[in-house]
Amino acid sequence: MTGWRRLTSPRPYTFLTCTAAAGALLITGCGSLPGASGDSREPVTVMTWAPDGSSGPDTENMAGMTAMARAYARWVNNNGGLDGHKLRVVTCNEDDTANGAGDCARRAVAEKVVAVVGSYSPEGHSFMGPLEAAGIPYIGGYGASTEEFNSYDSYPVNGGQSALLAGNAKQLARSCERVSLVRPDTLGGDSQAWLFSTGLKEEKRSAPTDVRAAEAATSYDQAAEQALEGAGPSDGCVTTVLGDRTETFFDSFRRLEPPDGPVRISSVLGSVDQPLINSTGGRNSPFEGAYVTGWYPESGDARWDEMRTVIRKHAFGDNRIDPDDTGVQTTWIAYTALKEIVTAIDAPDITGGKITTALNRGAEVDTGGLTPVLRWRYEDMLGSSAYPRIVNRKVTFQVVRKGRLVAERKGFVDVTNTLSEASAKG
Repeated sequence: MTGWRRLTSPRPYTFLTCTAAAGALLITGCGSLPGASGDSREPVTVMTWAPDGSSGPDTENMAGMTAMARAYARWVNNNGGLDGHKLRVVTCNEDDTANGAGDCARRAVAEKVVAVVGSYSPEGHSFMGPLEAAGIPYIGGYGASTEEFNSYDSYPVNGGQSALLAGNAKQLARSCERVSLVRPDTLGGDSQAWLFSTGLKEEKRSAPTDVRAAEAATSYDQAAEQALEGAGPSDGCVTTVLGDRTETFFDSFRRLEPPDGPVRISSVLGSVDQPLINSTGGRNSPFEGAYVTGWYPESGDARWDEMRTVIRKHAFGDNRIDPDDTGVQTTWIAYTALKEIVTAIDAPDITGGKITTALNRGAEVDTGGLTPVLRWRYEDMLGSSAYPRIVNRKVTFQVVRKGRLVAERKGFVDVTNTLSEASAKG
């Protein structure tokens, strides 16, 4: 990969020390935090944004991410802050629109935040420019936009949908003779099909039946029929990457599939997750038995216990926060990263420039096993033309049993080779 940028030099910021601006959170009064060092450390102001589903029935609702950020701030400020710095969290409703994303980014600049942390938006083309111009790092985004894996100011904690697709191909190749891939009929969907096919080929399996589907359909009977035919009469699998339309697709699929049909279904986290399984019947969910590829350990893993404790004690019953939700989990991991980075800087004031410099120089982030240890040096990145900023190329294999997502295989699975091969030949 070429075009490595020189490290950003630190820039001074002025922070609010006593009064929080509208929409912000400052949990504590003026003065030193308990346990803080005597060097009068300045507050650290960050932003988290996500759509809250308020603008319409088709709007993505990820309000648990901003709520998780607020709960994290309460917890960390009650326990000495970020290396002695009070954490001030500004939240913004991204509204699931390009205008909303751009507005949130411009507000981040106006609020003089030192980072945008643990946020969700597919509109990277709208939000990344203002952040880059202001030198504000984007830490631990959900992975919903291409720009998160291309911008020099982005520091992702997962491998995005690309890693999930590469992993899903590996997961299904172990037990599926034939696979039908149902994906959006878009240019992005074409890339998904190529990546998935590369993963199957790497595992000595034939190319999938490529089923193109409309993103906003209310019924998928035709796509379901093609997928069922492609999976064959035995040992076949159908996997989807249709986001919130995945449930709609499988409604159509189950109506067409013969009783006790032999086809195994599959998807990736973000299209199928524990909240969806719960809402569609739990043990009686149509996703029972499905293979699912994820970024992190299954939600019942003990490594999530600290997060669950923080939610229980500091979210004050906020029902927007579901600890099984991948967005909430990503925000927790992103703030864990922020805490470790601020601790590594160990300075009376924290700026966006200092955070960027620490990240580029190899500050390590230990997430307690929820991801591999993360670093964002040049040599830690995949460096391919398609996915230059990916540093975490590992995924988990899960399966739905008795209404719960559980580990189908222990530990992480590395998909570096698949991502590199697809990028080189795509």
